[in-house]
Amino acid sequence: MLSTLKPRQPYFGLRGGWLTFWVTVACATDMMLFGYDQGVFGGVVVTKDFLDTLNLNNNATLLGTVTAIYDVGCLFGAIIAMIWGERWGRKLSIIYGTLVMSIGALLQITAYSVPQMIVGRIIAGLGNGINTSTAPVWQGETSQAKWRGRLIVIELTLNIAGFSLSNWMTFAFSFLPGPVAWRFPLAFQFIFIFILFGTVPWLPESPRWLIAHDQPDEAQVIIADLEDMDVSDPYVVTQYTEIVAAVQYERQHAVSWMDLLRGRTKEGGTCAIRRMILGAGAQFMQQAAGINVTSYYLPTVLMQSVGLSETLARLLAACNSVSYLIAGTIGVMNIEKWGRRKLFMICALGQGLCYLLITVLLRFNEKEGYAHSKEVASASIAFFFLYYVFFGTGFQGIPWLLPVELNSLSMRTKGAALGTATNWAINFMVVEITPVGIENLKWRFYIIWTVMNLVFVPTIYFFYPETANRQLEDIDLFFRENESWVVHKNPEALSLARPERYAEIEDDLIQRNKSVSNPKKDMDEKEQFVEVV
Repeated sequence: MLSTLKPRQPYFGLRGGWLTFWVTVACATDMMLFGYDQGVFGGVVVTKDFLDTLNLNNNATLLGTVTAIYDVGCLFGAIIAMIWGERWGRKLSIIYGTLVMSIGALLQITAYSVPQMIVGRIIAGLGNGINTSTAPVWQGETSQAKWRGRLIVIELTLNIAGFSLSNWMTFAFSFLPGPVAWRFPLAFQFIFIFILFGTVPWLPESPRWLIAHDQPDEAQVIIADLEDMDVSDPYVVTQYTEIVAAVQYERQHAVSWMDLLRGRTKEGGTCAIRRMILGAGAQFMQQAAGINVTSYYLPTVLMQSVGLSETLARLLAACNSVSYLIAGTIGVMNIEKWGRRKLFMICALGQGLCYLLITVLLRFNEKEGYAHSKEVASASIAFFFLYYVFFGTGFQGIPWLLPVELNSLSMRTKGAALGTATNWAINFMVVEITPVGIENLKWRFYIIWTVMNLVFVPTIYFFYPETANRQLEDIDLFFRENESWVVHKNPEALSLARPERYAEIEDDLIQRNKSVSNPKKDMDEKEQFVEVV
């Protein structure tokens, strides 16, 4: 009787595209929660009952600290992921991060004092820092090369969806009196938390992490499940062999944290420092582009800099979030077709020009006696909207994608966490200074973001190689062979299509592996791959 029972299938029998879909659901929910958290407080901080309950009226400095302290928690959460994330693995890191976020959310929802709100925001930030350091890595390591960029950008587009939802949520509840106007929007984040607890535990671990931690059998089965192929299929064998060879190479040329801090690398190494700096630099650019001047404070900006009423400012912030979301879908559809470099540069230029025009228009708006101040203030709103279009198309997703692609397997968790820590550190600085900057510098405050965005264009052009349409192992090979930081004259760094020789190496290995019955035991094949690359 027992012999007729079918063995239990993992992942509820899901394979291939459906399995990748559910990994994407989990990762996208994580980033949607991040976007919701980022946007919800912008509506909360202009709610009368919130300001009265926490006694924050007419205290821009303390209000900025309460808002920005969340980013300090995120920074330390990213540092925790950098130290322990590789030990925990991708799934367990997200589970731990979500649990910590739950505690922080409860403290914020029930807060009646500034100290409790600050503690709640720090704890929620710790969890979010762990999650945002891990989810893009998990997605990138379980996705096929042709889908990797698009899926990670989908995550960040849903981050915008979370941001948009929070704006409409706070706008709708602003018409209600009492604490429900801000406590319910804060409590709504538990919907995302429940989805994460319902999906992450049963989904597959990253096969690259499993191989790096000496669990090859499970890794090869997961590769086959993700590709919807038999475990002995030559393509699965080749993917497995490439990852094993990359792990072996990196172990031989590994650079310790102490050597990294001292600036020491090994000859023939993996360019670990350069790759980490490029990944963290992309995250720096995202925040130094000035997005959180408006993400956290757009209603405040429209009220104080432009002179709108609270209701109109909230409504325009909510409408802006919709155009922001639409722009994000443009990035999803074109990230592989346009590539990372070109899209990154175009959007940096567009953002810089938008902030330049905002600066000029607000200058005339604030000029005493200027007859058309109302008209120029209204015109500046259009460029706030256009800025979000550029940011949503490129800067929303690419800076989260590059640390995953640019860092090698052994440094991917650390590199992604360092990038996330950089993001949150600059995020904190921007959110902390914005209320005071708007109050004291007025239109001059926007000059900072104009200059920053325009400087990013040559930075990307000279230093960032194209990573679209490459296997992660292709990118490892590129950095092993090209130690120069400047890439603008390297054809392989600029090519949008996958360089032919990378495809030829992979095709050669597939042909070799057609005759291999058990690649995990055949060390000669691994050595052959190392020789080829």
